[in-house]
Amino acid sequence: MDVLALPLLVAPLSSSSSHNTLRKCNPSSVIPIKSKRTNKRAGETVIVMASSSEDNLPQITTKLVTFLGKGGSGKTTSAVFAAQHYATAGLNTCLVVHSQDPTPEYLLNCKIGTSPTICRDNLSAVKLETTKMLLEPLNRVKQADARLNTTQGVLQGVVGEELGVLPGMDSIFSVVNLERFVRFLGNMGSRNDQQNNFDIIIYDGISTEETLRMVSAASRARLYLKYIRNIVDKTDFGRLAGPSLLRLVDEGMSLSGGGSNRNGRMSAEIWDKIDRSLERGSAAFSDPSKFGCYLVMDPSSQISVNCALRYWGCTIQAGAQISGAFGISPPTSSEELAETVKNNFSPLSFALIPRLSMDSPLDWNAIMRDDLSREARNILSVPASIMSSVKFDSLQKAVTLLMPGFNKSEIRLYQYRGGSELLVEAGDQRRVIVLPPEIRGRVGGAKFMDRNLVITIR
Repeated sequence: MDVLALPLLVAPLSSSSSHNTLRKCNPSSVIPIKSKRTNKRAGETVIVMASSSEDNLPQITTKLVTFLGKGGSGKTTSAVFAAQHYATAGLNTCLVVHSQDPTPEYLLNCKIGTSPTICRDNLSAVKLETTKMLLEPLNRVKQADARLNTTQGVLQGVVGEELGVLPGMDSIFSVVNLERFVRFLGNMGSRNDQQNNFDIIIYDGISTEETLRMVSAASRARLYLKYIRNIVDKTDFGRLAGPSLLRLVDEGMSLSGGGSNRNGRMSAEIWDKIDRSLERGSAAFSDPSKFGCYLVMDPSSQISVNCALRYWGCTIQAGAQISGAFGISPPTSSEELAETVKNNFSPLSFALIPRLSMDSPLDWNAIMRDDLSREARNILSVPASIMSSVKFDSLQKAVTLLMPGFNKSEIRLYQYRGGSELLVEAGDQRRVIVLPPEIRGRVGGAKFMDRNLVITIR
């Protein structure tokens, strides 16, 4: 137990407030599963999908699953393994790949295109390409502009096919396209996407860092939205340009579902609608029944294990939870090594995934039946329990934060708004903790105890 000397900065702030076509692929290495959708199979526990309904929105019945880890640790292997597992369990599954790496095609024995390709019963796959993804949102905005005449025809002259991809666009458009599959934001921008009805979406992203940005995007965007709204409402420039731009966004993303007769009251409703959609998306990423996030590592590599621990802490900072951890089975079996790694990640569930070879087509039915796969499949099937990363002790006036993978020199604490909030900065992420009234005040000290940061308030 070390006393943690963290710099504390106190800064008072004001408190103002497309249509996709399924293409058939005929793999030779898998046997079709006849069942369309079941909740149970003999000897297996199968996940039961959660749903929600608000404002007459379509029910959210799709779960998003992704994997985090060091490059080369086995994230793509784990993603394909999970896709095969859910498909075998009878859930309509789609593997979404955002990379030019052909590894998923080798593992699936199936050519993946930019529209969902059927690889076997209950399993489709699609490759995201930003050059194509940017066209559909642009066309929607151009159609809205044609109706509203916001740019007097200037936007109609933009030729989307000649536009290149700028840094940052990959992440933005991958989020837009994933939303079309999972609909975490409700009906915000989900026009004409009813055919993408999958039970499970497995996302194999560009990198772990980009995936973490995606996880935290909705909650972080709400703060930006608040400040942008203040600018629009309280500045001459905002009052002049804001209504027209807001109408364009509303028409392009189908936010209100009403007519085009907008006034001040309707503008406020649109702002509120966007904020509610972002709040809904943020809540979905913190719900293990709607978002499954798993760590992947090479148990024989200490740096890979340390990276996984670090990403556990970064995921908490991003506002989500880790549902479990996987290790790619080492070439030589070592029960002692696996047990050591398992203890390092306790209380998370841990299991090994078979090491796969790409020298010849894989027999996925045999892989799914393998004894080594059974524990990993159970972790994927059973919804993870909600693990609290923040604990308040009103008697001791203390806050305990779960911070795996970090050391004391990497954590910064800030206080705003009279001590009612605590901002924690670590892992290139910022997290705001709202303190209960009974323990509000200034930070008196902090210490590290077994991956937990204990902060005392005076």
